[in-house]
Amino acid sequence: MVTTQFTPSAGPAPLTLLQWVICGVAALGFAFDSYELLMLPLIVRPALSDLLGVPPNSLAVNQWVGTLLYVPAVAGGVFGLLGGYLTDLLGRRRVLVYSILLYAFSAFFAAYATSVGWLLFWRCCTFVGVCVEFVAAVAWLAELFTDPAQRERVIGYTQAFGSIGGLLVTGAYYLIVTYGGSFPEVRGGHEAWRYTLMSGVLPAIPLIIIRPFLPESPTWQAKKKAGTLKRPSFAELFRPEFRRTTIVTTIMMACAYAAAFGAIQQMPRIVPGLAEVQSLARTAQEQTISGVQSFQEFGGLAGRVLLAYLAAVIIGRRRLLYVFQVPGLIALPLVYLFTPTLGLTLAQWGIFVVGMATIAQFSFWGNYLPRVYPTYLRGTGEGFAANVGGRMIGTCAALVTTQLVVWMPGATLPVRLAYASALVGTSAYLIGFIASFWLPEPRKEELPD
Repeated sequence: MVTTQFTPSAGPAPLTLLQWVICGVAALGFAFDSYELLMLPLIVRPALSDLLGVPPNSLAVNQWVGTLLYVPAVAGGVFGLLGGYLTDLLGRRRVLVYSILLYAFSAFFAAYATSVGWLLFWRCCTFVGVCVEFVAAVAWLAELFTDPAQRERVIGYTQAFGSIGGLLVTGAYYLIVTYGGSFPEVRGGHEAWRYTLMSGVLPAIPLIIIRPFLPESPTWQAKKKAGTLKRPSFAELFRPEFRRTTIVTTIMMACAYAAAFGAIQQMPRIVPGLAEVQSLARTAQEQTISGVQSFQEFGGLAGRVLLAYLAAVIIGRRRLLYVFQVPGLIALPLVYLFTPTLGLTLAQWGIFVVGMATIAQFSFWGNYLPRVYPTYLRGTGEGFAANVGGRMIGTCAALVTTQLVVWMPGATLPVRLAYASALVGTSAYLIGFIASFWLPEPRKEELPD
């Protein structure tokens, strides 16, 4: 193994070659985090239809969608919480690398699922890898770049690649739907959803090559060698010093994920019910769904890039968050309530705005959380907010939305789904906005020891 020495930059100097490699690995991880997660809304209808042998818009598919969105998130939350603890205990780099390998190979194996149960199992493994990777990557980057302004930009812009991953999977799905008939058979057929899942193995290839050159966090490593690194503990998160931060960030991350899973990720199943789309052939419908999804991903990318820029300009963290919370609170209910009647154009541009406001908040937490926990507790604190709040609590909104469908007005399932998404997404935004009034401001720009 080749060992590389890394020395943190003392100021906002240009990035070295090694620092660019570090940013590249982090960007790759964030991109394929989104790639792996956002492929499910695209493939879930055809995958369940094939595996269950029922029409794509049947109630049986709707019931399983909630399970496939929520159960893997809970599994990811449980093991992601453990991953945050292991990140503090074993080091940032090691946990980061193995988490990426886990979600890459589990996505590939999911392509060979012969039942909904096996698809669910492999999606759980994928979610575990994604949840652990986010926590490890954010802690790793925060400690490798010590200049506050440079750190904010690096974390912000590398997280923006999460939306690049969403665009990649949208484009990949479009190409697969269009040309999949000429690909080699998988399980005796040419189902686009299987090829899409298989493509999730791609990040493992460069990572295996680059891994020996990646440095460990110098801050974590120095404390570990000196014997001054305290042992992480979940109980520490609820000491008076950290209690308010832990509770408020957990609630607010739950709300951000609830808006994403309870509303945004339901749009690919709403689009087939629009008047312009209903009469299209199946391939054309899937292409249209992919096109609408691309609007959401471009919106998310715009939000992440704007957040990365504003993070170094707006000093108050609450003020920075309101730039995205307030427009999202207004736009989300309007988009989902009126899309069934106004049609495809509103779905496209509306999901752009909602995606921009919501996805930017994910980047916000990546910038905020490292600044409120000390080194020995950084991964554990980030893991608790992201996994207990975001993954375990927030993603249950997907299950709530699919269950509310039967109680909503409307002649078709997509229309009822749009109204249920409006109710759940708006509620999540409102709770998150109220909770933000108790969000603590970081005490200083530098990371706490």
